[in-house]
Amino acid sequence: MTIHLTHDHSSSAPADVETTPASHPLAPLGAAEIAGLRTFLDAQGLVSESTRFSYVALREPHKRDVLAWRPGDPVVREISVLLTDLATSRVDELVVDLAAERIVEQRRLDIASEGFGPVFDEDFAAADEIVKADPAYVAALAERGVRDLDTVVVCALSAGVFGYEDEVGVRVVRALAFVQEHPSDSCWAHPVGGLVAHVDLTNRRILRLIETAERHVPETSGDYLDPAVRGPERTTLKPISITQPEGVSFTLVDGVLTWQNWSVRLGFNGREGLTLHQLGFRDGERDRPVMYRGSISEMVVNYGDASPTNAWQNYYDVSEYQFGRLANSLELGCDCLGDITYVDAVVADDLGAPQTIRNAICIHEEDYGILWKHSDAFAGTSETRRQRRLVISFFVTVGNYDYGFYWHLYLDGRVELEAKATGIVFTNAHPGGDYPYSTEIAPGLGAPVHQHLFSARLDMTVDGTANAVDEIDVARVPMDAANPWGNAFTRRHTRLRTEREGVRDADRSVDRVWRISSTERTNHLGRPTSYVLLPEGKPTLLVADDAPVRKRAAFATHHLWVTQYERDEMWAAGRTTNQNPGGAGLPAYVAADRSIDGEDIVLWHTFGLTHFPRTEDWPIMPVDYVGFTLTPDGFFDRNPTLDVPDLGAHRTGPAESSTGCCGSGSSCACGH
Repeated sequence: MTIHLTHDHSSSAPADVETTPASHPLAPLGAAEIAGLRTFLDAQGLVSESTRFSYVALREPHKRDVLAWRPGDPVVREISVLLTDLATSRVDELVVDLAAERIVEQRRLDIASEGFGPVFDEDFAAADEIVKADPAYVAALAERGVRDLDTVVVCALSAGVFGYEDEVGVRVVRALAFVQEHPSDSCWAHPVGGLVAHVDLTNRRILRLIETAERHVPETSGDYLDPAVRGPERTTLKPISITQPEGVSFTLVDGVLTWQNWSVRLGFNGREGLTLHQLGFRDGERDRPVMYRGSISEMVVNYGDASPTNAWQNYYDVSEYQFGRLANSLELGCDCLGDITYVDAVVADDLGAPQTIRNAICIHEEDYGILWKHSDAFAGTSETRRQRRLVISFFVTVGNYDYGFYWHLYLDGRVELEAKATGIVFTNAHPGGDYPYSTEIAPGLGAPVHQHLFSARLDMTVDGTANAVDEIDVARVPMDAANPWGNAFTRRHTRLRTEREGVRDADRSVDRVWRISSTERTNHLGRPTSYVLLPEGKPTLLVADDAPVRKRAAFATHHLWVTQYERDEMWAAGRTTNQNPGGAGLPAYVAADRSIDGEDIVLWHTFGLTHFPRTEDWPIMPVDYVGFTLTPDGFFDRNPTLDVPDLGAHRTGPAESSTGCCGSGSSCACGH
């Protein structure tokens, strides 16, 4: 990765091409490695004009090997790659040891049961060409008043699996159409109502057209940059300046980010995007591990519109479209504000060539209000300390939606992941009336109800690799001799011992949390050191029990899955989700029902948004937030932030006058 330290403006220097060998087993793939992979496979006769590189990523070594690795030891680099032959629809999975110039593993996928890799860039152009060359499709457009094909934007969308026999073994997308009257026009404002084409990309034909009686194209403009739409810009906002005159409090060296007792190795790949590795906390003289690897493993967006033209909509944005490859190049003052460090990322395109995404990762510090505070009348002291957090983020654009993922590290040992959803809601032609599955957001324009459900893969190492999970619920206590006033309440602990027991659901009525404890280390009170996963507890997948979507998105039907660590079990819905009929990923992982009590374990946490669109979400959606927190619980022997100074203030006591932030009648660096 290439690092840019940016203060007043974004660096305009060209991105470096990494040519030196990786210095750590988990270092992201560099441009030279990706180019070398393409050259090697070409020399092996595995690449032709019809070959496309579906996935290219580092196959991370086994955890035990990484934890045993020391600087100076050999760095073994295996690259996992999925190759698709467009001419034959053949898909091959390979693992390549580039340094040894050998193929470690090679396997051909069974398409009917395993599906394909993600949608390719060229599939969008192909679908456009195929449908516009079909007389029946052109006639259907004309019936809806659309005769200028140059104004028609065709969206090629992943098809899912719904029992169509003619879709087995061939690459299929479903094509919806939108009208764009001029270059700056928002096509999402003008969906072509009641029309979808099932497109066979392999044989370049329409398999079927599905139409409904809904035949209008909404006309109201959705161009939110047009002054006629947005109105005059307000002039009452005053600038906010965020400065750190002495610079930032973190360092980034060889991919390792260090800040206020925290250390974490940054990773990035074309599928997941940003990944965190070997997250640990410096506690006195000890470096204590907390999480070995954290990432967004998968995501499903399921739409709840029952119309035949839209009922099939369910997208796997991580695996069918690839978050990492769709990452934004972030801009100072827009995406990130303050004293910013940017990190570039390198991914492979469809042809296996390296592509650099400038400013893919943003790192900065934020003030976060009060850390702790107390005014003690008996001691005559008044003390306040301010919280701050380190923010590590990236943003992706998947069609109409934009998602930001923000990992927050706090001074007190908390870890938080916040996902931000914005962009433009998906649209269709609204049928009018009180249609229950879509909100009319503009005249004749509907936005279907839908869910955004993420799976965070949290490979935990709380004080080591021997961990266990307890489910903890609050519990009322009946009145009896031990509770004569009936005021008592307590907590109920349930140890999750096997993988099937580890499939759990949140319950806000009992404030359910999951505690991840070391089974080898205790704190000074003799209790296991632990972290607690605090879920938001929003709804999981809201489809019928026998819905085809549920078979493919089983991970999203529960808030928690716990599995025993296995090197290649990385994906919540399986390796290949595109046209996969289901059953892969977490259901397959937990089928063995391995022990998760005192083992090396991985938590998979489902969280997300259930979105009933509002008129206020149009024509562009304000950010919606969702996430979760990992908080220390008995991990430290006391508050780990007692040593945080009162910046810009003198310590005050009974015999001292206040001259700083915490006292009265003074001004200080924080402006009070």
